[in-house]
Amino acid sequence: MRKIINDPDAFTDETIEGIIAAHPGALRRAVAGGRALVRADAGRSGKVGIVTGGGSGHLPVFLGYVGLGLCDGVAVGNTFSSPSAEQIADATRAVDGGAGVLYLYGNYGGDIYNFDIAADLVAAEGITTETALAADDVASAPAASRATRRGVAGMIYAFKIAGAAAERGDDLAGVASIARRVGERTRTMGVGLSPTILPAAGEPTFHLDEGEMEVGIGIHGEPGVHRGRLETADQIADRLVGAVLDDLDAPAGSTVSVLVNGLGATPLEELYILYRRAARLIAERDLSIHAPSSATT
Repeated sequence: MRKIINDPDAFTDETIEGIIAAHPGALRRAVAGGRALVRADAGRSGKVGIVTGGGSGHLPVFLGYVGLGLCDGVAVGNTFSSPSAEQIADATRAVDGGAGVLYLYGNYGGDIYNFDIAADLVAAEGITTETALAADDVASAPAASRATRRGVAGMIYAFKIAGAAAERGDDLAGVASIARRVGERTRTMGVGLSPTILPAAGEPTFHLDEGEMEVGIGIHGEPGVHRGRLETADQIADRLVGAVLDDLDAPAGSTVSVLVNGLGATPLEELYILYRRAARLIAERDLSIHAPSSATT
């Protein structure tokens, strides 16, 4: 295992220490020594709070999306493991400004279980919560079972759009509605070229032969829909973009947004090669791409 770490069992806590040390003016712990982080100004009166959470090992998700116009707090679990209900409740209490709190996270069984328990804990204290789940991975279930799909990179759109709605003063019902609407319109699909390695275990979570890829693999190593030889960037883009667009079924003339996400491991140059092909495929469907970084005057 080639990782720049100290004690594998201290991986999560040292990551938290590091991100707080790097951004002391932006982040703080919800409770001393805890694994719930919040914005430095969390708990602003009248503002809807947004709490996310999940296992470590996915940075910038979930720690990196706590900030202005994004999430207000995050509960941090061990690598690939759900945070505890108490950690989620700690984050909830710290971000509540009297307008309620939205739970916004990926559609995974352990997370749902603990977020639901946390919602019951804080409800007894008078804090109102709503939940919006990201379920965007088209490879994890057919369209007829969309509610069971995994949440992957698509939740980034929900963080940003729901976060902006909360920042401008929308109420809890409005912020939750926007987050769910984003989820309903978001599709993703991924490909894996190498297995993940849990720091505490020091071993791959699954096996891929040299020169192989797996299409539709989950972020924790869940089985995909195709395993075979490594293909070219264009062939991979054809597979992923085709599946996403077929499932989205956007009418001709629509505008879409495109996120090419390396999940922390793929070099930016390779992502641009994939984006190049994706842009061509989208244009062939008579769809246009919204450019989020366009300058305005």
